[in-house]
Amino acid sequence: MASQVTFKGNPMTLAGDPPQTGEKAPDAKLVATDMSEKRLSDYAGKTVVLVTVPSLDTPVCDQETRTFNERATELGNDVQVICVSRDLPFAQKRWCGAAGVERVETLSDYKDHAFGRDYGLEVQELGLLARAVYVIGGDQKVAYCQLVPEIAEEPDYDAALNAVKQAS
Repeated sequence: MASQVTFKGNPMTLAGDPPQTGEKAPDAKLVATDMSEKRLSDYAGKTVVLVTVPSLDTPVCDQETRTFNERATELGNDVQVICVSRDLPFAQKRWCGAAGVERVETLSDYKDHAFGRDYGLEVQELGLLARAVYVIGGDQKVAYCQLVPEIAEEPDYDAALNAVKQAS
């Protein structure tokens, strides 16, 4: 069953079914900024804060990723913050360098779009990812999920980071 979100008040439809709390997180295949393949299973044993944004080159996505980069200092070495968008890996690398983002790893779903469908986050009308935050425990199970109802708004950072502390 497709979920719905809004973008600037306009209804948008999401393709796929998002994993729910307690379920095993799909082992998505993504592309790193060096064009290497990354999978979520590469982070097994760590708590992962999985942030999805439509594009790093937009004000809200920029602010959200910078905020998670700053707040990552509150988290231990057993926590990895990952930001996934459909931006090209080259653009992600350029953006991170310009923004001074070092504690958030950016990965891209540009190639086959499987991540967006596997997580129920592909906005059909835009071809981009919806804004969401998942906390995935070291056991690869979803411990927390927030699908932000309005794509143009930021997520609840405190709720996500509290979930990380409980999952770690």
